[in-house]
Amino acid sequence: MRIAIVNDLDAVRRLLRHAVCSQPGWQISWEAHDGEEAIRRCAQDTPDLILMDLLMPGKKNGAEATRAIMATCPCPILVVMAEVAGHDPLVFEALSAGALDVVNCPTSLDPSDQQGLVAKIQLIARLTGHSLRPRQVLPAPPAQTLARAPLVVIGASAGGPAALRVLLAELPETYPVPIVIAQHLDEKFAGGMADWLSSVSRLAVVVAQPGDRPQAGRVMLAGTNQHLVMRENGELVYAAEPLDQPYRPSVDELFASVALYWPGSIIGVLLTGMGQDGARGLLALRRLGHFTFAQDRQSAAVYGMPGTAAQFGAAITQMNPAAIGRELVRMAATQSMISMK
Repeated sequence: MRIAIVNDLDAVRRLLRHAVCSQPGWQISWEAHDGEEAIRRCAQDTPDLILMDLLMPGKKNGAEATRAIMATCPCPILVVMAEVAGHDPLVFEALSAGALDVVNCPTSLDPSDQQGLVAKIQLIARLTGHSLRPRQVLPAPPAQTLARAPLVVIGASAGGPAALRVLLAELPETYPVPIVIAQHLDEKFAGGMADWLSSVSRLAVVVAQPGDRPQAGRVMLAGTNQHLVMRENGELVYAAEPLDQPYRPSVDELFASVALYWPGSIIGVLLTGMGQDGARGLLALRRLGHFTFAQDRQSAAVYGMPGTAAQFGAAITQMNPAAIGRELVRMAATQSMISMK
């Protein structure tokens, strides 16, 4: 795995270099001191992963560099910051541009101090195909009787924060359908993301708590590094299993559990993201006769997840996030959220 480092501080680059070179099979492809240099280097030699700082001198910060790289020579990007706290807007800008995740920079060469960064890189390696183990295709849950009570479930990853803001901004404060979201994001940022989404949403955006039930007028966001799933009694809980599922929280696990236990009609929405998470769960929903959307290629920061769903035939239609939001409003207004069987 070839890894690039983008940071203006020599001491930090030394720490990151040590973390990378401590792992078998990992190597440094190149280093850059600022965002503009990173864009040039990436165009000449696209690595398997970039460790990107956000606060750097020059005309482009890390978020702007991430957006430019994802537009011209896309590759996985992990934001690594010495101090993440207090920079939520810039963090969400980078995630909206296509960065996969955010992690605090190690402060020493001690292996225990560097383990958080190493674990994040190992996870991204699995998500992007390096050391990826074959996954069993999720079977369609057994057929169930659909009642009229509807539910919207949304999955997103890289680029998801921006797509979610656009989609939620289309929904009126009277939107009558509960919404549950699984966004790939470290639990440290869940509360900040709920607040960030609330700034454009007319609906209340909250972090889902164990035992919550979907409620009309509320958008519930997965808030831990475990899987947000529905139980037979309709409650939302966090589950560690399956442990071998690299996506946490997993969109597939949320979609599959809702397909099993929600007694009414469901609309599944799969937005931008790298990898395949959510495609099997969306297919399970469609096989049961529920309506399914995937984000279109033109508007997706990363077309991996919705693109896989399209290949599986899991999405009934593909639209940009604003159009999906408007369609959700239309479907609720015309009471057309019904079984597609």
